[in-house]
Amino acid sequence: MTLHAHELDPHRPNPARMYDYYLGGFHNFEADREAAEAAEAAFPGVKAAARASRDFLRRTVRYMIGQGIDQFLDLGSGVPTVGNVHEIAQAVNPDARVVYVDAEPVAVHASETLLIGNSGAAILHADIRHVDAVLGAPEVERLLDLRRPLGLIMASVLPHIPESDDPDRLIARYLAALAPGSYLMISHGSIDDFDDTETDLIFSLYRASTSPITSRTRERIASWFDGLDLVEPGVVVVTHWHPDTGDTPVKLRLPHYGAVARVP
Repeated sequence: MTLHAHELDPHRPNPARMYDYYLGGFHNFEADREAAEAAEAAFPGVKAAARASRDFLRRTVRYMIGQGIDQFLDLGSGVPTVGNVHEIAQAVNPDARVVYVDAEPVAVHASETLLIGNSGAAILHADIRHVDAVLGAPEVERLLDLRRPLGLIMASVLPHIPESDDPDRLIARYLAALAPGSYLMISHGSIDDFDDTETDLIFSLYRASTSPITSRTRERIASWFDGLDLVEPGVVVVTHWHPDTGDTPVKLRLPHYGAVARVP
C-alpha cells in the first residue's frame, strides 16, 4: 500500500507499517505505532477494520484460485503479515506464483526475508504508477505469464493514489495488459459520509505520514469495474463479500468497500 520509492525514514509514520501494527506485526517503528494509536483513538475500530480487510483478501484469493487462477500480481502489497497472498494461494495450489510490488524499504526487506527459499514468489521494489517498469520487471517476466489469466490485486493501495496521478488511467493500463479471464480485486476505504471535523482529523493523521490518503465514494470505486464482469454481490462493504465463519466479527466504523471482477 506504499507508492513512492524512498529512503527509510523511521521517524515519519508510514501507512504500510501502520497497517502492519494494526495486524499485530513487528515491522514498524515508534512513529508508526503512535500514529496508528492516534487513528484508533479517533476512530475506534480501525484495527478491527484492518483485520476485516485482511479477511477479505483471503476470501478473494481463494475465490480466484477456485476459478483456476494460479498467478497473482499484488500491487502495493505492504509489509508481510500472516495470510499473505502466496501463503493463501500455495496452500491450495503449491504451483501458484505471486509477485508482490511495494516501494517501502521495510516492506521490501521483510518480504525478501519471508520469501527466501520460495521459488514461486518474489517482491519487486517499485512504484506501482510506473506501469511499464512493473510489467517489464525481471521478477514479473520470470514468474508471471501475462498471456494467461492472472489475479490483479489492489488491496487498500488506491487511497494512496491522489487524483493528480489519475487512478482511472492507472487501473486501465494494468487491465489492458491482462489476458481475458483474469480477475481484478480492489478494496478501498471511504470517509465521504463523515462530517467535516472527522474528515479533517483523519486526513491530518495521514498527511503527516509518507503517503497521504484520498477518500472516494462507493460509486467512484464501482466505476473502476465498468466493462468487467462483477462477481456477486458486487461492490460492497468487505465484511459482506462472501463472509465465512473464520472472519473477524466487526462492524466497520470506517466503510471499506471491495469487489472482484472478471476480465471478459
